[in-house]
Amino acid sequence: MGGSVLAILIIFSLPLYGEGYDTINTLINSTNGADVNSVMNNSWFYNHQDLLLLYLGLIVIFKVFATTATNGGGGCGGTFAPSLFLGCITGYAFARIWNIYTPLGLTVPISNNALMGMAGVMSGVFHAPLTGVFLIAELTNGYNLFIPLMIVSAASFLTIRTFEPNSIYSMRLARRGELLTHNKDQSVLTLMSLDAVIDKERPILTPEMSLGEIVQVVAKSKSIHFAVCDKKGSMIGVINLNNLRKYIFRSELYRVYSAEQLMETPHAILNTKQSMPDVMDTFQNTGAGTLPVVGKDNLFVGFVSKSQLYSLYRQIMKDFSEE
Repeated sequence: MGGSVLAILIIFSLPLYGEGYDTINTLINSTNGADVNSVMNNSWFYNHQDLLLLYLGLIVIFKVFATTATNGGGGCGGTFAPSLFLGCITGYAFARIWNIYTPLGLTVPISNNALMGMAGVMSGVFHAPLTGVFLIAELTNGYNLFIPLMIVSAASFLTIRTFEPNSIYSMRLARRGELLTHNKDQSVLTLMSLDAVIDKERPILTPEMSLGEIVQVVAKSKSIHFAVCDKKGSMIGVINLNNLRKYIFRSELYRVYSAEQLMETPHAILNTKQSMPDVMDTFQNTGAGTLPVVGKDNLFVGFVSKSQLYSLYRQIMKDFSEE
């Protein structure tokens, strides 16, 4: 599928084929209109030099889809060359449009703007403003552009940070809650797994169980919190033995009360898909010592205690300190 999309886009515009360095070279080093118009060769816009800016605008849009199709389809692609390609074209097009309307009566050097566009896009995509400045200066020997490159890269970086705090490389990890940062607390929580601290061995009660049957079941367990589940395994409530003390030692009540009558709604319910920071916040906000965990369709999984969480947290923090 990705290959088909890419092939269709390349038929429309040949510059989309490959890394795009030839196009970059042409736009930066062109000395006349004929050189620049060569980027339209073998395209549907051939011999329509008056539509060059429209053509470049379409290339920018289609390059995004071409890069996505290549990487998503398992092709040998990346983000470095496409960033330079897009930056060069946008910088070049901006300069051409500026020089057409000449705001404030000023014109700008087109090639220099193409270089600054490359630095700006690199800085925004990779969240690396210094890389954008020094790399473009080194590649093109354009050290006289240091100040403009710094201004463009800084503006790009500060702008993108407002909308996306993570670079293209760390974005997915951050969204999955798996990004390790310099914040030790956040890093430890990232390394923790909720599944590792879930107690799945506790007996499960049914709504129909009498108090006498409950006493017989829980007598074999060291826990005080138990889930009440229906026949499908969905949790409908929990029973806390601390709240049953006034009934447990009165055998005459063993047939009077059922689990459905004695169960209560937990302070909160955790989900197996929750991130560890969310789990810790839930414990902190509710003040609970133990909380139930459910999975898909509210199916009961087990219980998690705050003490187990902090034990795992301390162990990982200890390992960090030793490293």
